[in-house]
This record gives sequence, structure tokens and C-alpha cells, in this order.
Amino acid sequence: MGRRYGLRGPWVLRGADLTLPPGTLVRITGGNGTGKSTLLRLVAGIDAPSEGRITGRPARTAYVPERFPAALPFTARGYLRHLGRVQGLGRAEAAARSGEWLDRFGAGAFADTPLAELSKGSSQKVAVAQALLADPALLVLDEAWTGLDTAAREELDRAVRERVAAGAAVVFVDHDPRRLAGEPDAVHTVDAGTVRRVPAPAAVSPALRAPDAEAPDTLGPALRADAGAFRALPGARVRIVVSGTGALPEGLPGSPASAVGPGGTTALTVDAAHSDAVLRTLLTAHPAWHVHDVGTEGARV
Repeated sequence: MGRRYGLRGPWVLRGADLTLPPGTLVRITGGNGTGKSTLLRLVAGIDAPSEGRITGRPARTAYVPERFPAALPFTARGYLRHLGRVQGLGRAEAAARSGEWLDRFGAGAFADTPLAELSKGSSQKVAVAQALLADPALLVLDEAWTGLDTAAREELDRAVRERVAAGAAVVFVDHDPRRLAGEPDAVHTVDAGTVRRVPAPAAVSPALRAPDAEAPDTLGPALRADAGAFRALPGARVRIVVSGTGALPEGLPGSPASAVGPGGTTALTVDAAHSDAVLRTLLTAHPAWHVHDVGTEGARV
């Protein structure tokens, strides 16, 4: 399929092929402006392809956009009840599930607050809750974790696993490379208007996730996994490949060296002692930077 905006506009996507089997988790990667959000809107049925076609989309398809339109004339509870009815739930079931999902994401206290008065984080909880109300067979998440607090992000991780286990297809974009690391059944990258499959990173073993100092270091002297991320040992140099809009944040910890990479990316190299702080700065910047790859010389996670 292909998609462009306007009869003579440039092609955002062209010749793109993608299959989303039931019961699978699929991650979409790519730099800023490459067409990831356009692809997800096509998958969800929000946009129609300019050429080609999409077949087999389930009747219950749910979508969380990158930006939730919070200025709607509803309370959080009223909005979810309305969306539940639109998605085919009965009145009582829509009401019950609305309360359940607000509670699961820690937003029950704001159920009767107008959407326009909610904080960005609370609005995002409502956006995610509406997508999960009716047990969608296809769940499309465009940076859905952005703006959520830690507990809500973990709850969304659990909800994604529940949907996949129930036989749904879940496709997502997230700027944090550690999101659901090792769990996707497939990873596709969007680049130069095309979609291609890339190897899915392997999961970090439970033994390596443990913070036990006595645990054997099976990754070698330069790298040790910790809680699903990694910690490079003293003396190592860490390479972080990112893309974003505008200039890099000023005063990055450790004064990393930078070099221009392919596809508009930037490669940063910094002492291991500063790598976590650099990642934190990039991921919490406004707008956040997309992290493509993190690793030491000769190793990647």
C-alpha cells in the first residue's frame, strides 16, 4: 500500500507490505518523520491508503493516537461510557468496564472530572482506557506510554500482554527501546517510505536481570544487564544512536562525542559512567529523542 497527502503530495509510504497475525506483538521503529504514525493510522483504519489495500482488519480495532484530543465535552467516565457504547457494549457493561479501566490506570479519582481539566498524564490514561474497553482484536498504540507515570506504564505493559494472550494482534511505536524488550514477535522499521522487517532483539535472561553482585557476568567484561536495561562497567565506552528534531539538548552528561549517522541519525559516544544519565536526558527532553540502538564496542542490547 501507499499513502500521500494530496493528489500531488510526496509519498509518505509506498510499496509498504505488513502482515499482523492474531496473537502477535509487533513493534514499529524508525526515525522521526519517517511515517510511523502514518502507518499506524492506516493499520487502525483512521486513514485510507492512496494506493493498494488493507484486508482482514477486525471489527473491534482500537487506536491510541500520539496526541489525545482532550478538549471534548465529556467527563472521563462519560467519555469512556460513550466509547464503550459505540464499540458495541451494553449500557451496564460499558459503565462497569469504564470504572475498571480507570481504576487499573490509577485515574478513578478523576472519573467525574471534565476531560479539558485533566492533566496531560490523566488524559493519556483515559486515552489508553478507551482503547481497551471492548477487548479489541487489533490494538494500535502510537507512543501510548508517553505521559504515563511508572505504575500506569507497567499496567499498560500488562494490558498489552493480556490482549496478545487472548489472541489479539498488538502493534506499537514507542521511543524507549526498552519498552517490552524481548517480547515482540516481529519488529519492522519504516525508512525512505518503505516498511521492512528487522531482527527482533533477544530477551534479557532472568538471571541477568537480578541485581545480585554474585551473579555470573555472562555478557563479558564490558556489559552487564540489569532490570531489562544494561549497565556498562567502568572503562567502557557506550554508543547511543538517536534521532530527533532540532539540536541535541545542551549540557549532556559526560560531554559525549557526536557523529552524523545514516538516515538522519546521530551517534553519541560517552563514558559508561554517564550513559544512563545521557539516555534519561534524551528520553525526557521535549520533544523526546528516539533511541535506535544502545551498546558498547562489539556489543548491543
